[in-house]
Amino acid sequence: MTAIPETEALPATATSARRVALIVAIAFFMQLLDSTIISTSLPQMGASFGVPAVAMSIGITVYMLTMAVFVPLSGWLADRFGARNIFLVAIALFTLASLACGFSENLTQFVAARAVQGLGSALMTPVGRILVLRNASKSELLNATALITWPALFAPVVGPVLGGFITTYLSWYWNFFINVPLGLIGLALVARFIPGDREADPKPLDWPGFFLTSLGLACLLYGLERIAHPEDGLRPTVLLIAAGIVIGWLAVRHLRRAAHPLLDLSSFKVLTFALSTLAAGTIFRMAINATPFLLPLLFQVGFGLSPVDAGLMILAYFLGNLGMKTVTTPTLRRFGFRSVMVVNGVIASASIMACGAISPQTPQALVVVLMVIAGLSRSMQFTALNTLAFADIDAAQRSSAATLSSMLQQVAMLFGVAVAAAILNLSQIARDRPALDLADFRIAFLAIGVIGLVAALRFLVLPPAAGAEVSGHVPAN
Repeated sequence: MTAIPETEALPATATSARRVALIVAIAFFMQLLDSTIISTSLPQMGASFGVPAVAMSIGITVYMLTMAVFVPLSGWLADRFGARNIFLVAIALFTLASLACGFSENLTQFVAARAVQGLGSALMTPVGRILVLRNASKSELLNATALITWPALFAPVVGPVLGGFITTYLSWYWNFFINVPLGLIGLALVARFIPGDREADPKPLDWPGFFLTSLGLACLLYGLERIAHPEDGLRPTVLLIAAGIVIGWLAVRHLRRAAHPLLDLSSFKVLTFALSTLAAGTIFRMAINATPFLLPLLFQVGFGLSPVDAGLMILAYFLGNLGMKTVTTPTLRRFGFRSVMVVNGVIASASIMACGAISPQTPQALVVVLMVIAGLSRSMQFTALNTLAFADIDAAQRSSAATLSSMLQQVAMLFGVAVAAAILNLSQIARDRPALDLADFRIAFLAIGVIGLVAALRFLVLPPAAGAEVSGHVPAN
């Protein structure tokens, strides 16, 4: 599968690569902010629609399942119709659906709008990553990846705080309306600055591969999401996860044998991609994604802080995320991916475990320092993982690799929250307590930190020169 020559000859200058990455980052921020901001609005939305707040969770579930169904198709669509065109469609769908969410008058309308939002989101992330890969040379990939990574670090931290403020002082529908100006800006910038491209000879759609991959991913993600809600029953959750694993195995079996597979699995033969996305990368992302879920609960349930005070404490975590951006590139250039990902991974895991050691009596300054360190190490590891994954991927593998990476990141995100929630619930049951307390959080943070530590040590299998073409690191002889 060969791209039109103009795709390979895109001017991968530092300026154009940064411009494309920044535009993609704006779209990613809109998408990720929306997915984190909604949780604070559910009670008010339920009251507005005349349904219990818990019934509003169907909006989150439908969004997630729609994403799961269409993410596997995104790479094929980008090759068939052009990555820029599909990215424009994704932003337009997401923006219009956000407007529809805000104007919804009942739960049915809201769920329908969220389904369309999920479709836009499913196309946005992998296709945005494809655009960055096609427009950045290997020497610019690290800086470009750092730019598109910050929304994933920023949005989960600031989203709940911003959502709470908007819901309290304005109204829930403004949580969706704020996407409209961001979407319009994104559409204008993509149309103006990102060049068009498409495959010269696109392959036919692999319908069996699409069906198996989408169904397996949907079952797995929905099953993982249910783990955080044990009151819904254990049996359906286990059946969903089991079905997801079995169907996923059938999908892999088909993709390996198909003449024109929907997803090219040859990317997993590349060590840097396999380790960053499937093996150690997925496990470490699980630990990193569990932390933003646990911290607000720790501060509100364990410490007894108000949502506002808890949000201010978590703000230090975000400042650490943001502060690392200026030193990520020179650090990776000086020490290389292998050394940084092992040492920083150990620091990140230790900071997660340390969160289980703090209490309401811990000096606030010490808690803030811990949050900053945790944020710094999280930011470094995210950028390193996302960059190394594509360091050795060739042009023919980009679309499938970006799609596979997006799918596995979704699994890691939900798996992290699911495991953290399961540990909290099991600890509470084992200790025979009527409600969560500080001891449950200590166990959860310790367990998640140990999982992250094991994953970090797996990066030792990387050769010292791994990703050197991207980082510019020159290993010592």
